[in-house]
Amino acid sequence: MEKITFTSEEMQEKEEFYVLEQTRIKGISYILVTDSKEDDAECMILRDMSSEEEGEGIYEVVEDDEELAAIAKVFEELLEDVEIER
Repeated sequence: MEKITFTSEEMQEKEEFYVLEQTRIKGISYILVTDSKEDDAECMILRDMSSEEEGEGIYEVVEDDEELAAIAKVFEELLEDVEIER
């Protein structure tokens, strides 16, 4: 499981997450991350907002209910043994 570090632009705080899975849908990259390796950990789905020219990814949490449900379903199918509660 890959570990990545995010830095909040607003507060300049660093947070570490584990990437469970990633996918690309309609040209947009999404990652499913968690803050713990434990079985019942909290997870988030993040959308890559960066352009191809930018060196590092710029991610934001997916908050739109319809988009979140659709992407969560894709991740559940990719991971098979994972159920994402919304």
